[in-house]
Amino acid sequence: MQLHTDLDRGDSEVKYTLSGEGAGTIFTIDPTTGDIHALMGLDREEKSYYTLRAQAVDMHTGKPLEPESEFIIKVQDINDNEPKFLEGPYTASVPEMSPGGTFVMQVTATDADDPTYGNSARIVYSILHGQPYFSVDSKTGVIRTALPNMDRETKELYQVLIQAKDMGGQLGGLAGTTTINITLSDVNDNPPRFSKSIFHLRVPESSSVGSAVGKIRAHDLDSGKNAEMEYSIVPGDEGHMFDIVTNEHSQEGIIVLRKHLDYENKKSYIFKVEASNAHLDPRFLHLGPFKDTATVKVNVLDVDEAPVFTKTSYTIDVYEDTPLGTIVGSVTAQDLDSSSSAVRYSIEWKRSVDSCFDIDSVEGTISTNDLLDTESNRQHNITIVATQVNNPLLSSIVTVTVNVLDVNEFPPELDIPFDTFVCENAKVGQVIQTVSATDKDLPAVGQRFFFKSPREIRNRNFTVRDFGNNTAGIVTKRAGFQRHIQEYYVLPVVVEDSGYPAQSSTGTLTVRVCACETDSWPMACRAEAVFLPVGLSTGAAMAILLCMLILLVIVLLYVGLRRQKKKETLMSSKEDIQDNVIHYDEEGGGEEDTRAFDLGTLRHTRAVKENMLRRGKGSGSEVNAKTEINESNPTAESSAEVIRDYIHQCLQESHLGFSAPPFDSLATYAYEGDGSVAESLSSIESWTADGVDDFKYLSEWGFPFDTLAGILHQDQAVPPTAELEES
Repeated sequence: MQLHTDLDRGDSEVKYTLSGEGAGTIFTIDPTTGDIHALMGLDREEKSYYTLRAQAVDMHTGKPLEPESEFIIKVQDINDNEPKFLEGPYTASVPEMSPGGTFVMQVTATDADDPTYGNSARIVYSILHGQPYFSVDSKTGVIRTALPNMDRETKELYQVLIQAKDMGGQLGGLAGTTTINITLSDVNDNPPRFSKSIFHLRVPESSSVGSAVGKIRAHDLDSGKNAEMEYSIVPGDEGHMFDIVTNEHSQEGIIVLRKHLDYENKKSYIFKVEASNAHLDPRFLHLGPFKDTATVKVNVLDVDEAPVFTKTSYTIDVYEDTPLGTIVGSVTAQDLDSSSSAVRYSIEWKRSVDSCFDIDSVEGTISTNDLLDTESNRQHNITIVATQVNNPLLSSIVTVTVNVLDVNEFPPELDIPFDTFVCENAKVGQVIQTVSATDKDLPAVGQRFFFKSPREIRNRNFTVRDFGNNTAGIVTKRAGFQRHIQEYYVLPVVVEDSGYPAQSSTGTLTVRVCACETDSWPMACRAEAVFLPVGLSTGAAMAILLCMLILLVIVLLYVGLRRQKKKETLMSSKEDIQDNVIHYDEEGGGEEDTRAFDLGTLRHTRAVKENMLRRGKGSGSEVNAKTEINESNPTAESSAEVIRDYIHQCLQESHLGFSAPPFDSLATYAYEGDGSVAESLSSIESWTADGVDDFKYLSEWGFPFDTLAGILHQDQAVPPTAELEES
């Protein structure tokens, strides 16, 4: 380009100058003509324009002729850059068996040329390698599958070459390429398959339960999760002896032993095994069952084994009095191998008590070698060893438990009561008493007793009926018992236990004849001990006994009060009553603190006189005169004087005698005195001897009160004077 000013007449008086971006390095100007030249090649992709400033100055003075002007040099684009894939090569995956047109990925190429100028930056995509499996969209660069149902198991990896060309793909355009590695991902579209239809395995019969017998494997063309399998034994056949587990790493089926094998019983087993995919894809179920089966035959190998006992353990019961050398039991062991070797027996002595037994080495019979004592050792545990004769290294053991049983030493005895009764109106076959028995032998639980009448004695009145539950009933064999003819009967009862040896004893039961009411309630048994009838409850029995006790106490109280009335009272006047009041400031010994005086003496004039005579013999005739009281008709004045003297004497004795109360206690004697308006409040004279009661009316109450009425009437008939003379 050229710069020019109107002041330039061509006489070389004007000089042109250039400044700005790239001035002097990239661009230069001819100072005379104003032509601007590029000093080097320009690249639009590096810098698309430059801003420069130019000015015209005087050639000689250098003064500006015009103001400085600014201009821009724009670099024009040419197609000098090919399209480029900045992220290539690429990697992609697509599931196998995908339909045609399935999206794989999208690629994009860039062109450094100016997209706004011409077709230099217009890119078109095409596939150079990878057909007919994949296709690419020419404008967007989207890659899709071109064929449906591509199988990974046939070909897994595809390499596709994509080209991007500018100038709209026209001839002369620049192009760039990239590679895309496309992998077909696996889907579960193949079932597992066994490589052969039958597998042969061998296992020794001595293998332990849970040990591995062998391995089988089915192959699946799929990979990863889609190739995982599960093995199982098809029910039926002979697979109950085995089990199968899946190895998650190798996808093998490991057959393990489930039960013990025995070559002599069964030498081979045949069963079927099934292998199936663990993860199914519903989209491909139509391709068939995703499982396969195979037959497994297991041959059992014979192994020389130890003898086998017929039982896992033995239990023997023996009595403690068993003689030495007695055979108490036996064990049996056999060699089940085909050679069938003979077996020898022995006892493995672990403790000294094991020497109590011995065993026959050939027959296996166990016998006693020492006396057994249940008190020392009630149970022995011995170990028996069975050894093969052909191979002594092969042996087996079994435990034998010997229980030492206690010998029946004590006979059973009848439980109380030993007495019972029978009503006069008893019927034939009536149970009048239930008896039971006890035994001192152990154990108490589980004992069995048998009851019967002695064979040598024939009883026509009663018999013994065994109920079968360790009890028996006394049963009448006839009716019409009469107590005035025979009051009681003696019945022997034999009771026998079920121990070894059996023991028995005979108990005697006394049966009394009683008069009874209609409900078999005894009314009279001649004052003998009456036992309650069979079936009466314990509560009713206690109530009856309590009533009888209360009745007896009432009778005794009444008799005692009747006798008290017949004695003369200490005073004839109700006001002449004496009470003693004892007050202690500390807790004493109760009634024992009253030993210094006799309260009963105050209540009877005869006792007062006797005590005073006994204690006051040294006081002379004065005391004797004062104590002479007319017992038949005592006066109030004389009685009061005697009581006052007696109280005074007791006070002196309580202070000086050995039975005096403690020093810090106070004994007080008081006399109620005469003339009280309310009369005496004492209960000493609650009973008087006035009047005589007639108790004959008790006999009208019925038969149970006849005895009480007779006792009271007899006591009333005794004259008072006779009792006084006795006392």
